[in-house]
Amino acid sequence: MKLQEFYEGQSFDAYEYFGAHKEKDGVMFRTYAPGAAKVTVFGEFNHWTEEEMQQDGQSGVYELKSAKAEVGMMYKYCIYAKEGWRVEHCDPYGFGMELRPNSASYIVDLSEYRFHDAKWMKNRDKNYNRPLNIYEVHLGSWRTNEKDANGWYRYHEIADQLIMYAKENGYTHLEFLPLSEHPADCSWGYQNTGYFSPTSRYGTARDLMELVDKCHQAGIGVIMDFVPIHFATDYYGLANYDGTQLYEYVQSDVTDSEWGTRNFDYSRREVCCFLQSAANYWLKEYHFDGIRMDAISRAIYWQGEPERGVNPCALSFIRNMNAGLQKLHPSAMLIAEDSTAFPKVTAPVEYDGLGFDYKWDLGWMNDTLNYFKTPPQERAEHYYQLKFSMDYFYNELYLLALSHDEAVHGKATVIQKMWGGYEDKFRQCRALYLYMMTHPGKKLNFMGNEIGQFREWDEKKEQDWNLLEYPMHNKFHRFMRDLSLVYINHPALFENDYEIEGFNWVNCHEEEKCIYVFERICKDEKILALFNFSDAYHKGFEVPIEDKTLEILMDSSISEYGGDGKADYRILIEEYIKYYENGNKNDSASIVSSSNRRLLSIDMRPYSAVYFILK
Repeated sequence: MKLQEFYEGQSFDAYEYFGAHKEKDGVMFRTYAPGAAKVTVFGEFNHWTEEEMQQDGQSGVYELKSAKAEVGMMYKYCIYAKEGWRVEHCDPYGFGMELRPNSASYIVDLSEYRFHDAKWMKNRDKNYNRPLNIYEVHLGSWRTNEKDANGWYRYHEIADQLIMYAKENGYTHLEFLPLSEHPADCSWGYQNTGYFSPTSRYGTARDLMELVDKCHQAGIGVIMDFVPIHFATDYYGLANYDGTQLYEYVQSDVTDSEWGTRNFDYSRREVCCFLQSAANYWLKEYHFDGIRMDAISRAIYWQGEPERGVNPCALSFIRNMNAGLQKLHPSAMLIAEDSTAFPKVTAPVEYDGLGFDYKWDLGWMNDTLNYFKTPPQERAEHYYQLKFSMDYFYNELYLLALSHDEAVHGKATVIQKMWGGYEDKFRQCRALYLYMMTHPGKKLNFMGNEIGQFREWDEKKEQDWNLLEYPMHNKFHRFMRDLSLVYINHPALFENDYEIEGFNWVNCHEEEKCIYVFERICKDEKILALFNFSDAYHKGFEVPIEDKTLEILMDSSISEYGGDGKADYRILIEEYIKYYENGNKNDSASIVSSSNRRLLSIDMRPYSAVYFILK
């Protein structure tokens, strides 16, 4: 790294300079603390006795080389403020940390693990024309380890069973809630203290590398949540790091976030380098296939409030970071969680966009879940709520997410959100997921949703796997597996996600019946999807079709999935005859022309959905 690039906000490799790095004759410690009066380093290598670090001129960079320091040893920095007080800090660029509530950093050699995923890395891409079916996981509560006091598996210990589950259930990628170090379990990793440290809850940097490597060798991609908006306020972290507000805003009205954390100050170029270097670090050193960036709307607008206006420094940071990451990792995915209508989030930076590859479609998520919460007798009034997503869909590259945010804090899980009683909830949930998987856009589903979990997610408890002992949940799980396998194996469902010709409304004017019909189309395949979101049985619903043959690909009503029957359908032929203006209908000589129209006549069960392959 060149210091000048760091000061100018252009560095993406600041972690290769700052932090603790093994050299031939010891370990070099460096930290950036321009506001400090004095900085010391202490740890296992000097029996926790402070040694003063030297500043390189007026650079703000303090460094010290220790011949006694070795990989695996713990250390801390002590910052002496100009006002006279001192605070012990972990290393902002440290590659490993102690388990909470302890706060020392570890000296780590990132080069000690050798990846075996060259083939995967060579062939991966952004999946625009490939299936992208993401399984979102909180690593500590997917399954618990009875042998561990906290119930945690180490990264490499859980790898085999997690990979097997993902493969069997048709997921293409795993997405982990943030794995960077954080002090509070209940923050789920979204309030960080160690932006370069894999959380010690589940092991070391080497262990995490092994997990990613194993996923790649099994054909599973890995995405990690990244939080470039705010950070934890714990005294040993980034807050007031050098005795001043180095990483956070000075202005009191924007310093603190709604989560009780500190907001990053994007006007400081050193802060921008810190964040974009962290993003690069996870992609480069751990081979992650993508980064999902949390709460981007809080960066676009001051405090996430459009009425307060756009934050120009934040926009500049996002564009610079994404442009740099796209050049460094052209096959990796950059995904934004953004709830705003800000334009061009997924447009390239060179076209005045923010440079993300995908954006979560939170509008689709809210509209869809609110629709299914609505009693069936009121759904006719909300009919166009489900149609609306396609009115704006092609403005961005959207990803459909039913994430962890929809399974906590009194919101109820996805299946619990469905209107009605036990069986009706399952009927509607099956129909919902069939709708989701045919709707254009890539997919994400949070753990527990696939087994019909009614209990809200709790980071302290593993998923309710015992539910699979109950017939309805077991059948729903089978349904979700079969649906995912259908999705990843049928190009019409993913190949033309972002092309207008890949989608066609067949019927979106059945307000009273609450029936929707559309097609997904690619070069070699066409799928017709029909949905009845009402509680009524609609017999003989007719759909004009041009194709000669069709067969059912997926039916939410069959008994194998917990339903009470199957869709009955037939092909009808209607003949249309045009006569001369004064022609005789009994006289064949009066016929101008005749044609046949083919109709699919189908009996639609309440809360049901059907896929047909058209040939």
